[in-house]
Amino acid sequence: MPAPAAHAPAHVPADTRNRPRNRPRNRSRARGRRAAVAAALCAAVALGATACGPFSGAAPKAKPSGPFGELTGAQIVDKAIATTKAATSLRTEFDFKSTDGPMKGHLASDVRGRCSGTLTAGTTGTADVLRPAATPADKSVYLRFDEALLKEQAKGESAEVREAVLRQLKGRWVKTDSSDADAKDLLRMCDLETLLADFEQDTRGTVKGAETTVEGKKALMLTLDYQGGEKDTFYVATEGKPYLLRVVSTGGKEPGAISFSHYDQPVAAKTPPKKDVVDEKSFG
Repeated sequence: MPAPAAHAPAHVPADTRNRPRNRPRNRSRARGRRAAVAAALCAAVALGATACGPFSGAAPKAKPSGPFGELTGAQIVDKAIATTKAATSLRTEFDFKSTDGPMKGHLASDVRGRCSGTLTAGTTGTADVLRPAATPADKSVYLRFDEALLKEQAKGESAEVREAVLRQLKGRWVKTDSSDADAKDLLRMCDLETLLADFEQDTRGTVKGAETTVEGKKALMLTLDYQGGEKDTFYVATEGKPYLLRVVSTGGKEPGAISFSHYDQPVAAKTPPKKDVVDEKSFG
């Protein structure tokens, strides 16, 4: 019976790479936002003033209201991104649509390189990813594909090969190396720098909105509009550390949302039992 060798999905399927990549920003939008920034500044001055006319000089200056006081919308978002990047661990949950199809999942990761979660791309199936640690001595990454994804990868092969793939890999983890091109591509989803890079490119023009709640946590909503109808809505925690709680993107080619939670909590990413692991090297 032929071994699944080259036919086994030892690497990350192409469909699982439809991650929410950094959306290209139009740098000319900064110029387009100048009018909005000027309008927001005028509005802030108007709201902060307590008197006008000949007696304005004698009137006490009102303190800015709101959870972040005098900080501008851009300053609040920048502060939230910096605070989020400084966390020792967190969990992300995302749901995006792109030209390549829908992408959703959840991942928990920490500064030690541990990562654990599930990714679903399109309608082809689901892949679990597990990295117990990222050290020079151990660069192992474990991937587990559901039956639907295994069948998709074995499509076009003989019945004997399809049966062998399912028998050997169903419910088991495929062990590979984090330096592997496909695994490395997938692990970018565990990198907070990658996830936040798009949002921190240019936050000028961000407008403060109403106070609200996200999963029971108090938050301030802020919005940033771009040319072409794309808009990012940020939800920043107003109690405790000013973490990002959620970012919602509308318009554009990749609308969707990403939520952040479980800050500074342990990441459950233990090495699977040997009986449940198939080493990629055994495929020949």
